[in-house]
Amino acid sequence: MPEIRHVASGRASLAAEAVGEGQPVIFLHSNAGDRREWHRPMGRVGRGHQAVAYDRRGFGETRAEREDHSAVADLMAVLGAVTDGSPAVLVGCSMGGKIALDAALRHPARVCGLVLIAPSVEGAPLPDHPPEIAETVAWAQAAGVSGGPERAAAAKARLWLDGPLAPEGRVGGAARQLFLDMIGIALRAPPTGTNLDRVPAYGRLGAVVVPTLVVQGDLDFPHIQARSRHVATTVPNGSWHEIAGVAHLPALERPDDVASLVGSFLVRCLG
Repeated sequence: MPEIRHVASGRASLAAEAVGEGQPVIFLHSNAGDRREWHRPMGRVGRGHQAVAYDRRGFGETRAEREDHSAVADLMAVLGAVTDGSPAVLVGCSMGGKIALDAALRHPARVCGLVLIAPSVEGAPLPDHPPEIAETVAWAQAAGVSGGPERAAAAKARLWLDGPLAPEGRVGGAARQLFLDMIGIALRAPPTGTNLDRVPAYGRLGAVVVPTLVVQGDLDFPHIQARSRHVATTVPNGSWHEIAGVAHLPALERPDDVASLVGSFLVRCLG
């Protein structure tokens, strides 16, 4: 069974779990999930490494009072409390990818590799949606404002799980139920304060010195696909992998594919 820890960082108690032993591999979830986003990939990675995932402020089982904070400092607190201090491979999706990139730039000695899935990047150009996507985004935003938590969760599933141009309900079953449960917790969470990690990284990608794999689903937003390709081609030791038939959250749709990609990267990165 995974070991559950509660890690103090500021006025937050971060819920973290770890499985396995060895080189630490830290999984950082998206803004549409929590640490459960990674359960199946963690299980496989944890057979040969220490696989760690935690809930950020406002997600899952983490509890936090409202305060200005740093998501990177929270990550460092988890690394210090749960791992043996060895440099870690960071695996991040979306906002989790942004935190991983920020950590690699700010604390290069603590990071030895990056797997970035559809990563957000501080300072990246704002999206310019084509009309068919802009209409769907506007509908989802309206649902979030006036429709209550359940309708807002369904709208986010339409955008991020199905994909903005894919049919609504494309992804069903356990993956959709988990998504709705995770995003429901996030939508109902009280405000956690301002994340102070606002130093642009988009123009500093050339300073990322560790091996980096960028993964992207081909049903995701076009601007996110373009941004991911830019990261993969700008980071000096970057590589790219596209997963066909998935949107923004491959770890929910294709957890075994994600586990295989991470496992292959670890072999190349760590030897």
